Amino acid sequence: MYEYETELIKKGIKYIGGTDEAGRGPLIGPVVAACVVLPLNYENKEINDSKKLTEKKREELYDTIINDALAVGIGIVDADTIDKINIYEASRLAMIKAYQEANKKIKIEHLLTDAMPIDLEIPVTKIIKGDAKSITIAASSIIAKVTRDRMLIELDKKYPMYGFKNHKGYPTKKHIEAMHKYGLIEGYRKSYGPVKEMIEGVK
Repeated sequence: MYEYETELIKKGIKYIGGTDEAGRGPLIGPVVAACVVLPLNYENKEINDSKKLTEKKREELYDTIINDALAVGIGIVDADTIDKINIYEASRLAMIKAYQEANKKIKIEHLLTDAMPIDLEIPVTKIIKGDAKSITIAASSIIAKVTRDRMLIELDKKYPMYGFKNHKGYPTKKHIEAMHKYGLIEGYRKSYGPVKEMIEGVK
């Protein structure tokens, strides 16, 4: 988890950012990215790819990362924009926004991304499965996931019949059934298959 960071530190680079996104697959809500800069040689053996952690553990690590990080930036791209530019470009945009936010707090010298090519004024290293290979990317994956999940939990309070707090907007059987029973609310991604089919069915 430290290999990429160690190599950069050896070259004299102090401020390494990592970025990752959460929410490519859900039918509703934004895609959220985070950019995290950790202190030099920071160690925390519990930080890992957010998908490998329980919700409880992610929440715990979220607080730890927020407290320990030199900088944290969040980038949010809404459903309308996802429909306009597609989820890949929306994910990239969210990462750029997150980087810009973190970069206001500390001047990032090198950015590590989870396989996403981003054009910036600084060097960017794309790492396939980066959230399982780099502590900095893993930390950003946790921040992004918890931030987005909390947004869906808030939406659940307003529309409990959809079950957002359980499936977080992913296309589970219960979610699809709720969509058909209660209809589409604001925030659904109209370009996504199950939503598109419903809209076309209504027409």
